[in-house]
Amino acid sequence: MDQRTRSLLHDWTFVVPLVGIAVLTLAWGRALPWTAILVVTLALGGSVIAAVHHAEVVAHKVGEPYGSLVLAVAVTVIEVGLIVSLMSAGGEGAAVLARDTVFSAVMLTLNGIVGLSLLMGAVKHDIVSFNAEGAGAALATVLTLATLCLVLPTFTTAEPGPRYSGSQLAFAAVSSLVLYAVFVLTQTGRHRDFFLPVNTDTEDTEQHADPPTATAAWTSLALLLVCLVAVVGLAKAESPAIEAVVRSAGLPHSFVGVVIAMLVLAPETLAAVQAARRDRMQISFNLGLGSAMASIGLTIPVIGIASTWFTEPLHLGLDSLQMALLAITGAVTMLTIVPGRATRLQGGVHLALLAAFVFLAANP
Repeated sequence: MDQRTRSLLHDWTFVVPLVGIAVLTLAWGRALPWTAILVVTLALGGSVIAAVHHAEVVAHKVGEPYGSLVLAVAVTVIEVGLIVSLMSAGGEGAAVLARDTVFSAVMLTLNGIVGLSLLMGAVKHDIVSFNAEGAGAALATVLTLATLCLVLPTFTTAEPGPRYSGSQLAFAAVSSLVLYAVFVLTQTGRHRDFFLPVNTDTEDTEQHADPPTATAAWTSLALLLVCLVAVVGLAKAESPAIEAVVRSAGLPHSFVGVVIAMLVLAPETLAAVQAARRDRMQISFNLGLGSAMASIGLTIPVIGIASTWFTEPLHLGLDSLQMALLAITGAVTMLTIVPGRATRLQGGVHLALLAAFVFLAANP
């Protein structure tokens, strides 16, 4: 066993996943008092952060843009697990939980991750540069997936309400998977350079550090899987408390989707901001747009299959307010990306749209 692997075994990122599994074992299937809910919350937050850390270790081993894909898929697995866990319990808002969570993830990534990264990067470097070809291709894919999976169900007539029929849902699911696969092949294949940082001469100690050994990378991959199991299970155990807090605060039940999206995207937001402050804005875009893309392209097909076992119908169509927010977000993000560089003004505009989304989600 090499020294790096031995140090990993003594690191908090090794202990936290095991603690998360232990807490999950003790909390599963029990009615939890508030003190126990606090412990579960701490274990859940630690497991999410540890999951992203181990994803970054694996990402450092495989390099960019594969690293961003690892993080995006890890976050999406967490998101799918949370959605399925809450929808399987049924109850109020179960029919629209997937829609609200996926839409929240798109708004939080396009306005939150992108906006905060632009602002923090521009504050430090005045002007941040990125690859407009890669970011533009990712944005086009995100907007196409969002329209296909979240906008069109509002206007179809095969089923009553904002929902797809079985054949329509199957078409949307297959199309989403194919489109996501084509993007991944483009990102990692012949046009990989479109998704690499523009400022390669910027000093970056993490980038130039020696990659982890194969043993350390495989260990992190195993711990990443343990973290994901812990996150999904702990969120399931805590879901009644999340819904109770939203209800007691007088917020609409749809705000549960916002809470879930904030939970799973918080660590990735930190990673994107750190990349922007190192003048590697393209990585921030890869993380933000990649997460939005995976949230739709991978979540909707899985939820579509799982919905056959749910008692509630699956409502995917956005309402008019949500579509207006998506439309202005898409237009603003397009204008941000086209020049290939941005200032703190663009970051502030995106954060203003984020604030509008959160406010209107709480007070529609």
